[in-house]
Amino acid sequence: MRIKFFLFSLTLATISLSAQENTPSLDMQNGVVPIADNRGFTLQSKDGRFVFKPYLMLQASGNFNWYDSEGLDKAYNQDNVANSGFAIPNAILGFTGRAFGKIDYNLCINASATGAAILQQAWIDYGISPAAHFRVGKFKTPFTHAYLTTLGETLLPSLPNSLTQQVLLPYSLNAVTPAFATGFDLGVEFHGMTKSNIGYEIGLFNGTGINTNLASKTLSDDLHIPSLLYAGRLTYQPWGAMPTSQGNPKLLAEKKMLFGLSANYNVESESESTNDFRLGAEFAFLWNRLYLGAEFYYMNIAFTKRQKISDKYHYLGGYVQAGYFVTRYLQPTFRYDFFDRNGVGSTGTHGLLNAPAVGLNFFIPSCNLKLSAMYEFVGRWGHDRQLDRDIDDLGIATHKAVVMLQYSF
Repeated sequence: MRIKFFLFSLTLATISLSAQENTPSLDMQNGVVPIADNRGFTLQSKDGRFVFKPYLMLQASGNFNWYDSEGLDKAYNQDNVANSGFAIPNAILGFTGRAFGKIDYNLCINASATGAAILQQAWIDYGISPAAHFRVGKFKTPFTHAYLTTLGETLLPSLPNSLTQQVLLPYSLNAVTPAFATGFDLGVEFHGMTKSNIGYEIGLFNGTGINTNLASKTLSDDLHIPSLLYAGRLTYQPWGAMPTSQGNPKLLAEKKMLFGLSANYNVESESESTNDFRLGAEFAFLWNRLYLGAEFYYMNIAFTKRQKISDKYHYLGGYVQAGYFVTRYLQPTFRYDFFDRNGVGSTGTHGLLNAPAVGLNFFIPSCNLKLSAMYEFVGRWGHDRQLDRDIDDLGIATHKAVVMLQYSF
């Protein structure tokens, strides 16, 4: 027994267990925290070929949302203030790591979610070379800089309405409620970054989003191809890999820039009712204490033949945003978000939603706490009729305020 204990102790001695400093060779992003982040601890073999890092990310928020009176039925005593109070946006527990020096892995659950969304991520990534990686499982689809940013390191605690809110269609089809964001999904992806600083991601996904972990797709009746989400993203990062962060006090001496184009085609999405094509363009700039970002996206919705609707619908959205560290730990932020929710030239309804927002991030030193606050106003511009103006922001709060405390380990 003493010999076995000695051998076991000797094995443990080859593993480092410490609050490590960032190691560039291990700076793998998993969408929540980098594997080499000095939050918490990391188990690592002496040769660096095996790494294991448990992590936790918890957010608690206070929310206030005020809605316009249109769409409210006073007979049922519906109030202008709704969806307010306290919430847990994310309670993520997981582990990530590396094996044999070439396989990255990540598994995490989100205890604040429900159903299949509790499994937020589960993937394996095999690195043939820095320019060629192969990933399979459940992870972020390659579309929109806002979603690809590390969770908890966005400028504001709430993502743009133009990404998250559903578009409007002149049909009472409850199953057809697409949004620009594609988020997490099950699939396979080939990705990498070349020596000339060109990054690429090419993937095939279910197209059903985070809320299912099952294989439920079929063949397209119209196109005679699998009814899946076909996605790709191409980036140019002239000064090296852009950190997937919009604000981090540990990144105040960086000089990075990113230009990106992305597209995806969701065949027979929305309960086999439509074929949705999305196109996006993105820009991100990080210079010492300053962060600038902008995105523009377009979506075309075409109904399948079985729906017997020949019209096609075109939607636009985008945002610009900025953040600046006035001190090492204090970052004021601003975002302007716009959304043509009705469809350009599709429904004959003019008008845009425009949503300016301001925020403030305070990174409490030496304990990995981040305190964020934001206020957003959703305005309506360019509508021909008051009815169009009233309908355009249904389900979206006119005034929104959020205060959120975040801890990551």
